[in-house]
Amino acid sequence: MLLCSGKTPAWAGPRGLLQKRSRADSLNAGLSKCPACLRPCPFGRDGHAVSIPLRLSPHTFFDMADQESVTELTTDKAPIKARGLEGVIALESELSSIDGDKGQLIYRGYDIHDLADHASFEEVVYLLRHGELPTQSELDDFSSHLRSERALPAPILNLLRETPADAHPMAVLRTAVSALALYDEEADTMEEAANHRKADRILAQIPTIIAAFDRLRKDKEPVAPLDHGSMAHNFLYMLNGEKPGAAAEDTFDVCLVLHADHGLNASTFTSRVIGSTLSDMYSAVSGSVGALKGRLHGGANQEVMRMLLDIDAKGADPTSYIRDRLDADERVMGFGHRVYNTMDPRAAILRTMVKELSKEAGDMKWYEYTTKIHETMTEETGIDPNVDFFSGPTYYQLGLDPDLFTTIFALSRTAGWTAHLLEQWADNRLIRPRAQYVGARDRTVAPIAER
Repeated sequence: MLLCSGKTPAWAGPRGLLQKRSRADSLNAGLSKCPACLRPCPFGRDGHAVSIPLRLSPHTFFDMADQESVTELTTDKAPIKARGLEGVIALESELSSIDGDKGQLIYRGYDIHDLADHASFEEVVYLLRHGELPTQSELDDFSSHLRSERALPAPILNLLRETPADAHPMAVLRTAVSALALYDEEADTMEEAANHRKADRILAQIPTIIAAFDRLRKDKEPVAPLDHGSMAHNFLYMLNGEKPGAAAEDTFDVCLVLHADHGLNASTFTSRVIGSTLSDMYSAVSGSVGALKGRLHGGANQEVMRMLLDIDAKGADPTSYIRDRLDADERVMGFGHRVYNTMDPRAAILRTMVKELSKEAGDMKWYEYTTKIHETMTEETGIDPNVDFFSGPTYYQLGLDPDLFTTIFALSRTAGWTAHLLEQWADNRLIRPRAQYVGARDRTVAPIAER
């Protein structure tokens, strides 16, 4: 049996521990006392092996390299099985909270409506990272540093030039973010200050990647980033080659605020899982981009806009169009949410934006289409719209192509991904859930000639 000696002993292998059951006859309530140090140590109760805490200390039993073996050990209580991890609390976070019944989203204690009305995207990024909204001097310093990191390394621009013009922008973004690590001397440095600097670089350079690729695929030269202005202003400038109007900039800035974080969604969970292995920030963010690319996560707003464009091209009545899709058991993208039991609060804000942008353009059709679809879905299914339903027509009216929509989601959510990584690393533990095996058992290997 393994005993604590005040040092970390050599690993005897999982079989060594499981075959040598812990000392049930000497256990009282709680943990047993270690004979070597007379302090509580994490042996099992009632003769059963238990999960061992993985932090290194004088009473840690296993080397860090053996974490995966250790996490296979289980208590005598059956593990919880939850398909899709629905309802499972995997960790604690101070970044954002969702009340699905009330339809409320908060970042660090601030309601999303309050932040959308009164805070810029840069302020929200600072809030997620540091826990407090910045003072004016803190915001000035932070914004200045972000601006200084906007330019891409020359090899990344060359990579974008060589990328097929018909490649999906999310695939391009995933590849480019991964490649950025090759030109960052701090890529593998895990010091906190270095991680903050990398978070700044990634956040500042993603808009440049998106805008540069979009122009290159249209046979236009990339527009160099500005050394002034907000992230929203700079992105729209790089995309279109001209400075945006105040209304467009403000609208886009609010869109970035709304998408900055949203609990432990699929892409954020991906980021924290990768981060928990102590991999680097570029690996985690590129993995998150890959998760967000999925049509059930970030790709839905693109599908919503394609539906609206199809309605417009056919001159179809939106109500009849949606009823026909429902009758055919086809999914209507942009409705329903795994967490919200009522309307997504971000959707309510974006609905107003669609209306205002339509008024400004002098063409109310996108607002009218979305209103009729919303009413029809509510009547026929009782399902509320989510953020994707209204973000699609919002981005479209700002001049973005539909296949760019998810990259904008990624641009904004990078604020959350990097904040979650910093939070994960501040108190890290390897994220290692289990799978229930449902395959065959008791099979033997037949000679190859008999198979």
